[in-house]
Amino acid sequence: MGDREELEIFLEYLKQNQGCDLTVYKHSTLQRRLGVRMRQIGVNTYHSYIDYFKHHSEELSILLDTIFINFTGFFRDFDAWEYLANQVIPKIISRKKPHEPIRIWSASCASGEEAYTLALLFAEALGIEQYLQQVQIYATDVDEAALRQARQHCYTISEVAGVPPAFLDKYFESTSQGYVFNPTLRRRVIFARHNLLEDAPISKLDLLVCRNTLMYFNPEAQVKILIRFHFALKNLGFIFLGKAETLVSRSFLFTPVSIKHRIFSKGAKLESNDVLMLSNKPSQKNTDILIESKDLWQSAFETNPIAQLIVAPNNKLIGVNKSARNLLNMSANDLGNPLPTLPLVTQFGELNTQVEQTLQNRSSVSIKNAQWSTATRVYKLDIDIVPISDSNCRLLGATIIFKSVTN
Repeated sequence: MGDREELEIFLEYLKQNQGCDLTVYKHSTLQRRLGVRMRQIGVNTYHSYIDYFKHHSEELSILLDTIFINFTGFFRDFDAWEYLANQVIPKIISRKKPHEPIRIWSASCASGEEAYTLALLFAEALGIEQYLQQVQIYATDVDEAALRQARQHCYTISEVAGVPPAFLDKYFESTSQGYVFNPTLRRRVIFARHNLLEDAPISKLDLLVCRNTLMYFNPEAQVKILIRFHFALKNLGFIFLGKAETLVSRSFLFTPVSIKHRIFSKGAKLESNDVLMLSNKPSQKNTDILIESKDLWQSAFETNPIAQLIVAPNNKLIGVNKSARNLLNMSANDLGNPLPTLPLVTQFGELNTQVEQTLQNRSSVSIKNAQWSTATRVYKLDIDIVPISDSNCRLLGATIIFKSVTN
């Protein structure tokens, strides 16, 4: 029996015996994170892991903590939040009368940083009194432990590092336990457990924030969630995604507001087949539309404002988008060449080794504060190297993402 079959048996065990359905998540992601937990307890096979579950009632909670790694932060991707504050929030407020509610959903809110970022931005725009009268923020996640942390609204000095000093002084209190978010603003944030695929979406929203969550789901689940998000938004409502995500799979449902910052507004009406997707029985047709839209995926890669390269399993370059060509002085002539022969490896000395590690171990690797020099400027870059697998867990290669952290 192959690894895929054994994984499917294990997932079916979790679904039937533990009441936990992980089948909607990408198998490649699950394999990596299951492997982490199995190595921690000295288990080598999924069959042995099932036996371990039968004798350790607390294991499901521990496993879910391993799978649902909560990576968030205040003002994560600061430029995008600045755009939201200056361009989007004023539009939302201008459409409202003083007595009309402003409804916001922070989906997959993790430990609450993004929900509280939204709260302070709306308080800043409206004033605290008007904020308390108008704004309601719903913050949800599937992870109960993360929600418990979020409800405490207390953060360490490192966790509030992304908060501008003026906001930190105005909206947080420094205590012996940490930085406590303003309890008055906190009253307008409701935290609750919510499964994006199984629970009804929160409705009549002016703004929906769901950042770097969709990428963990398989294509069928992504389609279903996007259609639920469309249903949740009011006409002209906004959706704010993470840098790693696009909406090309349902581009007619959402209109770009800022591609760079991954902000969209509600677009067309749902088609009849899409309405069916709001149930728990999605049709195959909807999934096929996403999988077969190759031209759209290629265009999304080419126009992504984040510089990206793609290498094949043999470590040859097979993709370079426009941002990478401009930043790294590359061209189409570099395609097909082994990564170690490319000039950029000279400046990024450990890059080739890290890519080889990713391809061999199928695990993501990061390089922090790498230096890249051009004729006119020196950049500091964070480099993420992420394996790419298909739905059958077959390794397709790796993507190399270059994010500027230059001051």
